[in-house]
This record gives sequence, structure tokens and C-alpha cells, in this order.
Amino acid sequence: MPHTALIADDEPHLVKYLQDKLAALWPELQIVATARNGLEALKGIAEHAPTVAFLDIKMPGATGLEVAQGIETDTQVVFVTAYDQFAIEAFERDAADYLLKPVTDERLARTIDKLKRRLSEGTSAPDLAALLNQLTRVLPAAGSVPGQPSGTGEARKYLRWVRASRGDLTHQIAVGDVAYFESDDKYTVVHTTVGGEHLIRTALSELAAELDPEIFWQIHRGTLVNMAHVAGTRRDEASRLFVRMKPIGSGSSARTPELPVSRAYVHLFKQM
Repeated sequence: MPHTALIADDEPHLVKYLQDKLAALWPELQIVATARNGLEALKGIAEHAPTVAFLDIKMPGATGLEVAQGIETDTQVVFVTAYDQFAIEAFERDAADYLLKPVTDERLARTIDKLKRRLSEGTSAPDLAALLNQLTRVLPAAGSVPGQPSGTGEARKYLRWVRASRGDLTHQIAVGDVAYFESDDKYTVVHTTVGGEHLIRTALSELAAELDPEIFWQIHRGTLVNMAHVAGTRRDEASRLFVRMKPIGSGSSARTPELPVSRAYVHLFKQM
């Protein structure tokens, strides 16, 4: 079965350039789709399940990082980036494939060799979770190039979904459906509004840096709550403050957890 690829970049001439380079260096690779933005890339990957996706990081609709977070297939990801060395070091530490613009024949050939070797050995795509978490923090506005003033007034792009694996299924959880996050030893527990719980390896501190601080408040060293799902607060006889969540789950299994607020965060609730 031939290997296939999707190329996503909002600059058509760069898509054509990479198509031509791949045709010369990897002629048996079939380009099954191209995309002008992140949403088209997500749709194309879901529809074609390509062997490889070449994703520009800076794209409208959804960045290359966000697209990679949403991939549910075994697609290998190659990031195409104009970012400087500080980002490249992050790619290399996590053994991810990347191409630095302008893409050279030599660099593309090395990436192709790496992909061919991985595919022939049946090696699955690297776990990109740690890399994506790091790059989302380092490049919070992924629409601006480091060293250049943004000056565009663009709103910062926050994390939109969380990926959590359970068995052979990877769940895609919209952050709006998360009631709260809670640290649990080496993992973080994702408590959803429907009552489900999922474990992820992302540290709570990393999540806090990626989520909208107007919506997700840290109330304890080990707890991050979605304020849209907070019913109110309560103090006990010792004057300790607790956040009471809106009902989580439904029917007889519904619960209304109360989460302690540490002293460092009590001031956040003085107006409530």
C-alpha cells in the first residue's frame, strides 16, 4: 500500500514548493490532500488518514500544534516552522520531525530517510504530548515570529481540548467540558462535567500555563477549576474555604464535590 501525505500551509507557493521537493526526493509518496488552514488540515487528516502530515505551525483557524493535538490516526507529523533555535531545540529533545523554512533538499532528505526507516520498522509516531505542551508555552501566540513585535492585537490562543488515552482509545475532551483538574502523583486527573474521569501525564503547572486564566483558576497546589462550573463557596467551622462545584454527572450518580482552597488563593474569592 503506497504511503500518502497531506501538506498544510496558508501560503500556496510554499505548498507547491514542498510538493515539488517531495516529488523529486520521494516520488512514490502520494500527496492526497493540501490544506490552507488548520481546520482544513484537521478535516483532511480525518478523511484521508495520511501516512505523513506536513504541518506549518503558523496557520489560521488552528495552528499546526493544535492540529497535531487533534490527530486520532497513526499519521506521522512533520512540523514546518520559521521559528528560531529555541523552538528547534524543543523539537530535537522530543525526537519530533521538523523542517525549518526555507526547506532545503538536504534537510528534507534527512527527514524522508527518518520517516522511511520508521515506517519500514513499523514504529509508531512519537508521543508528541510533552513537545506540544512545551511549544504551546514557548510560542503562546503561534501567529507571531519570535524577534518581531506582534502589534496585531490578536488574542492569545489557549488550549481548546485535552487528549487522554484509555486502553486503545484516545479521548478528545473539550476544555469547556472539564469541571476541574486534580494532581494525582505522576498524573493529572481530568474530571469532566458528565462525571467521567481521565488520566493525563501533563503536569498541572503546564496546564495552568496553557488555559485561559479568566476561566480556569488555580485554587490549590493540586487543583485547577473551571469557574463556569463553580456553584459557589463555603466556609467551615474553622473558616477554611471550599469551592462547591455544580452537579457533575447525572441521575443517582451525580455529585457536587467541594474542593479546598489553599490560603494562597483565598483572595481570589473575596468578591464572591
